[in-house]
Amino acid sequence: MGVVIGLTGSIASGKSTVSGMFKKLNIPVIDADQIARDVVVPGEAAYHQIVAEFGEDILLADKTIDRKKLGSIIFADKEKREALNAIVHPVVRSQMLYEKEQYLAANKTCIVMDIPLLYESNLTHLVDKVLVVYVDESVQLERLMNRDGSTIEAAMERIDSQIPVKEKVKQADAVINNNGTIQDSYQQLKDILKQWNISYV
Repeated sequence: MGVVIGLTGSIASGKSTVSGMFKKLNIPVIDADQIARDVVVPGEAAYHQIVAEFGEDILLADKTIDRKKLGSIIFADKEKREALNAIVHPVVRSQMLYEKEQYLAANKTCIVMDIPLLYESNLTHLVDKVLVVYVDESVQLERLMNRDGSTIEAAMERIDSQIPVKEKVKQADAVINNNGTIQDSYQQLKDILKQWNISYV
């Protein structure tokens, strides 16, 4: 039976970088964010529900959802965020479980479920181990502002919409401190896999 690792962190903590490291080690990654993007393309059921809920103002000229515009609406309003989550999360969850079953049936020894809101969505029961990617709050804020070109207020609003990364660290089975270099984090990952007796190519 394969070990299922839940990979999580907080916004701009470098979780995607660590996700890429798993792929480099030939460990399959089920990416919740990618699935969430796939299920809201025009024509999908979730897409129609989102447009019905938020109106056509959130669409770009090509009729795809303007993620930045929708993001600014939901990060500022808890009720709207919950409404969006109620549409998207069940679809994403069922697709993730389907992919997990496929990998287990293929006798994979380790599978990673990359779930940004693992704790916020109470999904820890889906995984055997939780790995949290940690950075200091000052680093997180700086990375987020640089990445999205956002103001300090907008960046803080997004950070505050999630459980603080320090709280996630307390509940984790292992933590990668991502304040240093990529090489540093890569070594930490390999050390953790060794402790967990997980082999990789």
